[in-house]
Amino acid sequence: MSVEAGAQAARSRAVAVLRIRGRATALALLPAAASVILLAGGATGRLTGGGWDVARVTVSGLAVLVLLAAVTVALVVARARPALSPTVPIAEATAPDLYRMVRDLADRLDVPAPSAIALTPDCDSWLEDRTHPAHGPPRPSVDAMANGTGADAGAKAPVAPVLVIGSPFLWWMRVAELRAVLAPVVAGTGPSAHPDIAAARRFVRGLDAAVAVAATPGRGLVARIVLGGVGRVARLLLSGCRVHAAEMERGVAVAGAERAQAVDYGLRIVAQEQVGLAYAGWDRLLTRVALPAWRMGRWPSRLDVGVVAALTELSRRDRLAEGFTSRLGERPACDLLEEPGIVDEAASLLAARLFHGGPAEPGPDWAPVDWQEYPDEVVDRKWRTDAARLHRVLDTLGVHSTRTAASASEGPTLARVLDHLATGPGPLPEETAPSTPTPSAALDPDQAPETYTDAELEALLTPAPRPEADSLSAGLSAELAREEDARPPAPAPTSQGPDGALWDEGALPLFPLQPPRSGRELLADHVTAMVCCAAVDTAGAAPGLDWLDGPALLVDGERAGDLAPRVLSLVEDGDPEPLKGWLARLGVRPEKPVRLV
Repeated sequence: MSVEAGAQAARSRAVAVLRIRGRATALALLPAAASVILLAGGATGRLTGGGWDVARVTVSGLAVLVLLAAVTVALVVARARPALSPTVPIAEATAPDLYRMVRDLADRLDVPAPSAIALTPDCDSWLEDRTHPAHGPPRPSVDAMANGTGADAGAKAPVAPVLVIGSPFLWWMRVAELRAVLAPVVAGTGPSAHPDIAAARRFVRGLDAAVAVAATPGRGLVARIVLGGVGRVARLLLSGCRVHAAEMERGVAVAGAERAQAVDYGLRIVAQEQVGLAYAGWDRLLTRVALPAWRMGRWPSRLDVGVVAALTELSRRDRLAEGFTSRLGERPACDLLEEPGIVDEAASLLAARLFHGGPAEPGPDWAPVDWQEYPDEVVDRKWRTDAARLHRVLDTLGVHSTRTAASASEGPTLARVLDHLATGPGPLPEETAPSTPTPSAALDPDQAPETYTDAELEALLTPAPRPEADSLSAGLSAELAREEDARPPAPAPTSQGPDGALWDEGALPLFPLQPPRSGRELLADHVTAMVCCAAVDTAGAAPGLDWLDGPALLVDGERAGDLAPRVLSLVEDGDPEPLKGWLARLGVRPEKPVRLV
């Protein structure tokens, strides 16, 4: 499909959306038109009599009600603030080279340049309309925040779309790669400038905002009734516009992609590989590295720098990624920023808010952490906090070490945990005993799997119940829940700009990284923490950071990567021998107390 064909398809779909708006308006005016006809007929003496009088009163009353309802819907749709993506605004003064590159790209594509640039802590880029009057003046830019000043008084909302760029792209991609990736996005400003497409987008976004307003809780009875009706009308109109709006956006994307083929097309194919790689590294960094710090009340302040380190480590380990690091000798796109460190810090704080629900601003319980401090400030503290929680639960359960009477009074030891979990699985209570015969402990290799009953397969594949592990898992889950309930709520931001329109405080995190951990997963994490504390305190090991896997135990400078299966053997099967052998090989002394927080 050519550029003109894609743009024409988008315009035709935009006209279809506007027709739906026009039909809804005509339907709302129909009772009023009928009332005018009846009133005019009565005034001229042509429509007289008792029946016509009743009709005039009835239709006029209906017209008033319909007009009031239509005006209410129109006001809510017009005044409701459309959602905005949470971003870090970038003023031109903080990134003149980046703005210059985007404007040059727009000139080469023969399209209007975006009005502003913002960053998002994600691996994506798009254009966003921020012309709604309810958005108000733009939020203070990064340089204004760095200098302690706000936005200029009386600043106006941008007219053209804002270019939103994924912050990991700026740090991982080279300048030429970023330009190639942004070309189809910037090309979308051309169709976006068409009046019909702009009007259709405003109408659809207004309907979507009206639905959100109608769903807002905490309103009075009258407001709920009125907004409930508004929400139903808006949803009905949205359902009618959905297909046309989707096809319109598809046409805009096709037109942009076709237009961008004339600019860096060959390089874009190579750059798309970097997009996928950046996404994989960013996801790994957030889930394995950043999340443990966020749970400790610390937020890494250089996440974008971290994604470069993570992807460099991936290229070292994975032969499929070989050659990617050779690009690092070229100029990185983050050089287009005047103060990349400040921008990275702002994007990192926003990432913590979006993906974890952390406070909007740093504070005593929400402090930044540098990567150099991560092993001591996050990894070591996490291990000792988890180990302390594990021993508190053991105290609650009345568990003591079985080795010596004195060991329980000397302090928290790994031996106490090993002795408790190494106890073999006890018999099931009579009321929970299985009603079907218990099969052998392993699948018979000579027996076809389909010959087993469902109950036999479930019994074979389900780990044997272990009261010790189950009670400890339940205690840890309850202890974590109590700590979460006792934690004070995140303070509201002291200032809120247009980017805060997307969320309310109760909706965070918008994009949770991981589902809640099960009891056995919590137990395995806490036992691992206890083992690491013992290794650090008694065998000279050290906490470390693995860019792809997060907290790591370093033994003689090398990561001890064979600990997890031995912990699982203890937690799941009650078999301590693999872990004991590992401890003996490293010289860890389980009977020695460890330091807790």
